Amino acid sequence: MRRSRISGVPGKGRALASIVGLAILSVAGGCAAAQNIAETGSTLIYPVFQSWAGAYAKIDPAVHMTASATGSESGISQAIAGQVQIGTSDAYMADTQIMANSNILNIPLAISAQLVVVNLPELRGSTLKLSGPVLAGIYSGKIQEWDAAPIAALNSGVHLPHHTIVPVHRADGSGDTFIFTQFLTFSTPDVHLRAASDLLYDWETKIGYGTTVTWPPVAGGQTSTGNQGMLKTIAGTPYALGYLGGSLKSDVDKASLEIAMLKNQDGNFLLPTAATITAAAAALTPRTPPDERLTLVFAPGANSYPLINYEYAIVSQKQPNPQVAAAISKFLEWCISPQGGSATSFLDPVHFIGLPAPIRARSEIQIAKIQ
Repeated sequence: MRRSRISGVPGKGRALASIVGLAILSVAGGCAAAQNIAETGSTLIYPVFQSWAGAYAKIDPAVHMTASATGSESGISQAIAGQVQIGTSDAYMADTQIMANSNILNIPLAISAQLVVVNLPELRGSTLKLSGPVLAGIYSGKIQEWDAAPIAALNSGVHLPHHTIVPVHRADGSGDTFIFTQFLTFSTPDVHLRAASDLLYDWETKIGYGTTVTWPPVAGGQTSTGNQGMLKTIAGTPYALGYLGGSLKSDVDKASLEIAMLKNQDGNFLLPTAATITAAAAALTPRTPPDERLTLVFAPGANSYPLINYEYAIVSQKQPNPQVAAAISKFLEWCISPQGGSATSFLDPVHFIGLPAPIRARSEIQIAKIQ
């Protein structure tokens, strides 16, 4: 399975303690001229980036940070164009983008998970089980009813209504789409050679993955923009199904939506928890190359949740002046530090985990290239 350089289309008390503990990072910059740093991109990382920006303002008041949620594809394109100092993305840049923009870095800041969410009142407290091939069947229109045989086969004893499924996908260029369609791709290769069922769909060769893809037309299917848009659409549409960034888990719970268990590469059905996200990361992070562009989707391992990813800062190595470069570097170093932005007080509320020590070291090497 391809894992490296995969081409694609593109608690206040603890937080304060972290800030105080890292105040030394800003001593040199405290007397410097004010620096404006703009971030845009991933709607998944946006909640924690807002927290980081607010906390970092107390460390270095000279750094004025703005953050906006415009989607991962926008984060990548605006960073490449120099319209923002930091683009954020759930997806790494494609090989073609890197070849055309060799000065752009892809720097992991944390690890997140993605949720598959359903609006299905008939579950009555049961947890739905889904697999990559079944999701590919739903999003291709081959599986149209909630009680269709492939879904029922995974959910013995669960009451499934005879009602049309409403699949929802992102309308904007999205790292969430990149991650979700990777799962459909990696879990359904050559499915037509392995099963005779007309309901299974060979997503790998027919659709593939990317921040945008050509979705098969599905009667009644819907689109929405951003993670909050997806949440609103799914919550307001009975019998809908869609994918959301894990940072919205608390919102999903408030909306009384159900998070599906997903079948991993070892055949086990899992929910996204700190333990299953950590297990998946441990299985694949040793393969992370120096440029850190790597998919963590569909990792092997009995306890590996199949939909996790690096959250990237997309940053140019070449900044307008040394002061801007230093401000960006110090901020990113703080973000990935366990005593700074990667403290549990920041990451736990959005259900992220911090980078493993070897990956943090690689991110530090990349950050050091910013000049």
